[in-house]
Formats: sequence, structure tokens, C-alpha cells
Amino acid sequence: MPRSKPYHHGNLRESLLAAAVELIAEVGPGGFNLREVARRAGVSHNAPYRHFQDKSELLAAVAAQGFRELNEAMLEDSASETTAIGKLKRAGYAYVAFALRRPEHFAAMFDTPVAEADEACMIAGREAFGTLVSFIALCQSDGQLPEGGTEHRTLLAWSLVHGIAKLGISNRLPFRSQHEVLQFAITAIESSIVALQRPVSK
Repeated sequence: MPRSKPYHHGNLRESLLAAAVELIAEVGPGGFNLREVARRAGVSHNAPYRHFQDKSELLAAVAAQGFRELNEAMLEDSASETTAIGKLKRAGYAYVAFALRRPEHFAAMFDTPVAEADEACMIAGREAFGTLVSFIALCQSDGQLPEGGTEHRTLLAWSLVHGIAKLGISNRLPFRSQHEVLQFAITAIESSIVALQRPVSK
């Protein structure tokens, strides 16, 4: 008789996450099931349930992984800058670069219903947004952006880079390479500072 696939192996959770990312690249975050993820990970179809209750929980884990990496990228890239406004610009660039580098994670992070995200995913998402808030606040404390409306200014900055990222990974921009998308992002981020420096309407 043929041997059945192992129920568990050394690093099952990471293997399932990697298989899920691979599948998202092919069919999107809503087009797969745990059975197919298990097949690609080389385990029995029951094995995923040792770590994930259902597909939504697995997607939330992929999204949380993405939010953590995004946060790390913004912090690491901004560390090379010495001015507050330079850090903010670099964080925006890192956001777009992350989306181009990890489109599958980006899809899991933003193309699935928020209700499906678990607590770890929500915490990771808040931390990434909090990092962007901290850069806006730093610019304000250094006098490079006006005081007040910190969250409003953060939403403006986030909307810009998120829009570029989303258009970039869906090939909606008139550019032929990721390098061109990133160059456009630099120009757009530079131009957006003027909008961030305007008074916030009450």
C-alpha cells in the first residue's frame, strides 16, 4: 500500500504559511482552501487544523506576517535618514517597495474582510500604522509639519503610498518595471509634503 503523507513535520506552521503565499500568488486570497494548501505543503489534508481553525485564520496569519515585515521595513529604511521629514519620506518609499516585493502578503493584508483578521493580525496592523503616526508626530515636534491633526495627516500620507502600491502591483501604472514605479513613488512622496503642511480643516 502507498504510504500516506505525514500528519506533521518539523516546521508545519511555516510550511503552511509558505504554501498559502504560493497559492495566493496564483488564485488570490479568496481562491484557495486548506486542502490545497496542505497538498502543496506535502502534508495530510487534516494537518493544517493543528495550527489553523479554517482558511480565514490562515489568511490572517499571512496578513500578520506581512504587517510585521512592513513595519520592520519602514523602521529599517527610515533609520538611514537623519531628519524627521527624511524618515517620513523613506518610510513611504519602504511601504511601496514592500508591496512590490510581497504582493501576496499585501493582498492578504488588504484584500480580505477585516472581520476575518484575528487579534494577532489586528495588533500587527495597528503597530505598522502606529509607526507611520510616529513619523508624522516626529515631523511635527521638529517643526517640519504643523501641529495638530496628526492622525489626519497620517491618513493622507498612508493613502498616497497605499494607492501607488496598489496600482503598482496590479500593473495599473504606465511603467514597465518596478524601478520605474519606485521612482514615481519618490516623486509623488516629495510632492505630497506640501499637502501635509497645509492646515487641517476642523
